[in-house]
Amino acid sequence: MKKGIHPKYVRTKVVCLCGNVIETRSTVPEIRVEICSSCHPYFTGKQKLVDTAGRVERFRRKYGLKAKEEEAVQEQEAVQEQEAVQEQETVQEEEKGPEQDK
Repeated sequence: MKKGIHPKYVRTKVVCLCGNVIETRSTVPEIRVEICSSCHPYFTGKQKLVDTAGRVERFRRKYGLKAKEEEAVQEQEAVQEQEAVQEQETVQEEEKGPEQDK
């Protein structure tokens, strides 16, 4: 190896969000990770939803997608609106009905 062109290779602490600390060697003194082998679903066998920094919401906003709950609420509001419009039409027809018979 040529001298002076390679970075220092030092002991490194890898710190996970779950609190697990792993010691290894790297050119960086400390590394922070979101998920490690102690909390990853592949290694633990447990399903865990990892949504860091609202990635799912950001994706939905970017592509105009809505959550299932929001869609259900909007559908329910649309049905209520249609029922209200139909009720108003029937009331108007009942009011006009006797006048047209005369």
